[in-house]
Amino acid sequence: MTTLLALMAIIVLLVLFGGVALAVLRAKSEGGSTSGPWPFSLRKPLSEPEQVLYFRLCKALPDHMVLAQVGLTRFLGVKRGHGTRAWNNRINRMSIDFLICNKDASVVAAIELDDPSHHRIDRVSTDEKKDKALRAAGVRLVRWTVGAMPDESAIQLAITCESKAPARRAPADSHTKPASLRPA
Repeated sequence: MTTLLALMAIIVLLVLFGGVALAVLRAKSEGGSTSGPWPFSLRKPLSEPEQVLYFRLCKALPDHMVLAQVGLTRFLGVKRGHGTRAWNNRINRMSIDFLICNKDASVVAAIELDDPSHHRIDRVSTDEKKDKALRAAGVRLVRWTVGAMPDESAIQLAITCESKAPARRAPADSHTKPASLRPA
């Protein structure tokens, strides 16, 4: 009986050791090692619709800074006494498509360009967290859809004339799709 128990203990130890060894090897093959070539390639930081909106924003708001793909933790702080790390973890890896700032880098508004992926359950939840964080900090959020991107005058109206307006979503049919995004 003791021989059988000893044999079972050895088998369990071998399985555990094999599992640990396999985990170590997998970690090394998935990037755990810094030697050798790294698997990165270059890609554009903005999608085609984001590029269209970026240039419209720059042209419509020449007296403002237009920043693209800004992480929320770059411009949202946590009030003293509230556990910075824990609250930043809630918005970690979230970004805003465009951040509009005055020349002194003070935030005027955040802009999100929503495509159909924003209807997925996981994206709706992420958008709700993002909206809540921005609202808590007093950042005005403007959402436009890819199929209803504003022209320059609508951008000026939304940003400069509505600087005190609450967050909003543009109506889906308020603007036409830009020629560069229309099907051929």
